[in-house]
Amino acid sequence: MGMAVVTDEQRKQEVAEIDFGTLHELTGYWLRSAQINTYRNVRHFFFDEFEMTPGLFGVLEIVDRNPGLTQTLVANAMGNDRSAMVAIIDRLEKRGLIERRPSPVDRRSKALYMTAQGKTFQAQVRERALEHNRDFFAVLSPQEHRQFVDMLKRLAANSGESRVQNE
Repeated sequence: MGMAVVTDEQRKQEVAEIDFGTLHELTGYWLRSAQINTYRNVRHFFFDEFEMTPGLFGVLEIVDRNPGLTQTLVANAMGNDRSAMVAIIDRLEKRGLIERRPSPVDRRSKALYMTAQGKTFQAQVRERALEHNRDFFAVLSPQEHRQFVDMLKRLAANSGESRVQNE
């Protein structure tokens, strides 16, 4: 006896019938929903075409634009744990995209640099990422997209310390 295949349209209909209560009133819910949708779409693009995650792309982009940064500084820039960064760098180094060299500033640290192969690869991925970004966000006008990005930047920079206090 075979399993019934549920289509995306059927899933959407099933979800449309669910009462989400106050979730639909919460901005964080919509941010998370949009983030999940965006990540799913981007992840599909990166995995299929480049065998690359958005996180790996981010590390490559930072190292490409900032040659000689230490793993710790790259981890801090990405918001990752230093321990997780070691595995990420190992993976990128194994693919021949980056290399570790002794840091000119701190002999105890390793500085990260793109290889020639890494620079070529990153240029290809960057171009496709920008193209994908334009296509994915085409639902917004250019002005709406700029406003959306500006708002997201403000939210990302807000640590929650600016809460209004009632006295």
